Amino acid sequence: MIVDVAQVPPQPWKNGGGVTRELLRWPAAGPWHLRLSVADIATDGPFSAFPGVMRWFVVLDGAGVVLTFPDGERTLRPGDAPLCFDGAAAPGCRLVAGPTVDLNLMLQGLDGVLLPARAGDAAPSWPQLGFFDAAARRLHWPAAGPASSDGFWIGTTA
Repeated sequence: MIVDVAQVPPQPWKNGGGVTRELLRWPAAGPWHLRLSVADIATDGPFSAFPGVMRWFVVLDGAGVVLTFPDGERTLRPGDAPLCFDGAAAPGCRLVAGPTVDLNLMLQGLDGVLLPARAGDAAPSWPQLGFFDAAARRLHWPAAGPASSDGFWIGTTA
């Protein structure tokens, strides 16, 4: 399966503060265990809370964001490693300098990872593995072979 971000209609965020394009939800019906999306953040505001969810977050485009957690702030810019945090945290989000586009992996009841990849990198050894092509904005699920371009490996134990 190949999912092109441009072909996915935007949906409002759970808290109404922006839009997201859901690329993958597993299972497709009912409560999900895995959700991968690309979000547009246009204004400052809090993230939605997702209790019981581990969340991976990485900035794809824009100047970046500053996320505020109880233990301090984390600044994330394009090219930074993905950040993993408890989805219940619902950090505050402040844009560094204008809108951003971000990739979000949320896992509920699964272990998983979002790993940066460079073109030609061999795939890590995870039971389920997808690849998000950052330049083409396409999800390849499942992924086979080395990374086709710069992007991110999505690994889960499902």
